Amino acid sequence: MRHLLTIFLSLFTILLSAQSIRSTDNGSEIIFSINNFGLSTKGSLSGLTGSINWNPQDLKTASFNVSVATKTINTDNRLRDDHLKKSDYFNVEKFPSINIQSNQIIVGTKPGEFNMDATLTIKGVSKKINFPFSVITQNSKPIFSANFEINRRDFGIGGGSISLSNTVKISLKVMAY
Repeated sequence: MRHLLTIFLSLFTILLSAQSIRSTDNGSEIIFSINNFGLSTKGSLSGLTGSINWNPQDLKTASFNVSVATKTINTDNRLRDDHLKKSDYFNVEKFPSINIQSNQIIVGTKPGEFNMDATLTIKGVSKKINFPFSVITQNSKPIFSANFEINRRDFGIGGGSISLSNTVKISLKVMAY
């Protein structure tokens, strides 16, 4: 199962020219999973917005700056979701979004794969992360896919709970137009 933020990007076919595009919530998926009392708890976030500059021929010009709304957290349990919106978890009133901004994108180790150095900001805490992603094209538009893990405690999420795993698995599928 996947924790909070396995993030985006997948490429089987190469786009021929640079595109300045916007991420869209429609069709995008931000899925996370975390172990709680030894059981995997899954959830999702929505409200994806942001800009993407994508040119696989010139990765120095490629960039991502995308956000998701924290108030949209959904674990299929309203009481849990309400608790996750409070200050000891996401504090959605004070921190309405989670943001990922790329710092550098390079060619990955496998064909069609790339690697992103980025800054992830959750609850006002910014941390550098690195993860592989891939891109496919559908109807001349890219779809970015990624899977990665973060440590929830790095961002002050959930305090020192001993029943909650520190590792959050994130899976991203970002649609763009």
